[in-house]
Amino acid sequence: MGWNKVAIVGVGMLKFGEHFDKSYEAMIGEAYLAVLDGVQKGIDPKDIQAGWIGTCIGSLMGSELISGSMLSGIVGLAGIPVTRIENGCPTGSDTFRNACMGVASGLYDVAIALGVEKMREKTSDEGLLAIGSAGHPVLMRGGTAPAQFAPQATRHMHEFGTTKEQMAMVGVKNHYNGTLCPYSHYQYEITIEDVFKSPLVCWPFNILDCCPQTDGAAAVIICRADLADKYTDKPIFVAGLGMGTDYQFAAEKESFTEFIATKRAAQQAYKMAGIGPEDIDVAEVHDCFSITEILDYEDLGFCEKGEGGKFIERGDSKIGGKVAVNPSGGLMAKGHPLGCSGLAQITELVWQLREDVIPAQNEKRQVEIKRGYALQHNVGGTGVANSVVTILTK
Repeated sequence: MGWNKVAIVGVGMLKFGEHFDKSYEAMIGEAYLAVLDGVQKGIDPKDIQAGWIGTCIGSLMGSELISGSMLSGIVGLAGIPVTRIENGCPTGSDTFRNACMGVASGLYDVAIALGVEKMREKTSDEGLLAIGSAGHPVLMRGGTAPAQFAPQATRHMHEFGTTKEQMAMVGVKNHYNGTLCPYSHYQYEITIEDVFKSPLVCWPFNILDCCPQTDGAAAVIICRADLADKYTDKPIFVAGLGMGTDYQFAAEKESFTEFIATKRAAQQAYKMAGIGPEDIDVAEVHDCFSITEILDYEDLGFCEKGEGGKFIERGDSKIGGKVAVNPSGGLMAKGHPLGCSGLAQITELVWQLREDVIPAQNEKRQVEIKRGYALQHNVGGTGVANSVVTILTK
């Protein structure tokens, strides 16, 4: 069942946070060494035939220029083809997707996908806010991320009775999970009252409804499925891939209570994997804002339309619930370095499916694997216009 042409044989990442002391090059190097160390039986770097590097903000913000060749030069893989990917918030996910297509096509036997981002190098007014307001002089005016996602929250509250308390529960859950994850940016618990008392950003979001700006890097080594045993006794297979898009500007959208791009990506991935949402044990989904995770529950099929608020309220997305969502802490606690968020999500899911969280990290974070499938998801892009969904299996 499923696609299963590509196997993941190694994953690695560095702790997310504010890495003012590390350059892009240093972070690439650390992620590369971590993924080599993550290959159970070891790997000769000469086996790696191609690479994909994901980074989104770097050159846009006037930081070090990242190009495809930079990956091969920094880690000593000069000579192999390397491609740079930039695709908004799903940049890391799309980097992995493209690497998988390179291996599945038969062109390469072994490849690496690496993502890196430094979000904390510039102040907001000269960095992300300036980028968010770029583009169309009217339709993108003031188009920062909170302003783009807040209409989804207010409309969902209006149509389905979703409450600020239910949204705050997302942050409470994910911050708790983050305290169990040694790679998480935020390592503290919060309460619903803490969320309400935190500064208002853009109604109905308080600052603890929002993910932080974070630096990070992560990497994944993949190979042809029939070669996996050479590198590991516990390969994880790519069962399904999907990517969907939507219109860019708010005036063009069909709905403010769902992400059409996510639904399209999920449909493709489920069909390729030959499964449905009821088969997923654990998911790492996009929770840039609290409402985003609630919409994800619905768009990915974990609950019915309009039931997302009740889904979190019932505890269905906790570790031990119906489907464990964001056991790493999610973007909200672990962080959201755009170029590598998706690859970090995949790293977490590989650990979960292999049950490697026990005893290496914290057994409280280990999800019980009953059905053997995990789902990774990002949504983003200007105007919330693209999404990538990946399904992994044992």
